[in-house]
Amino acid sequence: KHWLAERVDTLSPAMTLVVFIVPVLPLFPLKLVGFWLLTHEYWMSAIFTIMFAKLVGVGVTAFLFDVTRSKLLEMEWFETLYEFVMALRAKAAALVEPFKRRIIDVLRGDGGGWSSRMLRLIQRFRKSVREAR
Repeated sequence: KHWLAERVDTLSPAMTLVVFIVPVLPLFPLKLVGFWLLTHEYWMSAIFTIMFAKLVGVGVTAFLFDVTRSKLLEMEWFETLYEFVMALRAKAAALVEPFKRRIIDVLRGDGGGWSSRMLRLIQRFRKSVREAR
């Protein structure tokens, strides 16, 4: 990572964008192979191929973005896009937070709703089964 970061520092922002985009392009044909497998009803192979391509793509993209972020943010349009995406991400997190908190409360058994009572009942039943052994 350090070696690649040193090489990226010598590049222009436009060339850094190429370094960021190009390594993910070979994965696109792999996804097409996955969809071909899907159309020919090779379900498990298709799912494995598509998931593999997605996971590798996300991993490579995250790694390269971490290395190239500072150079990419030197381009005004990229910085604007980045700020927009980060603001959108913050809004999404704010919208989801109350639901996450409620789910955590229900799973802990906190609160007084029916789900909390049901969870406490299940926990007591599991405890009594364990003690009966």
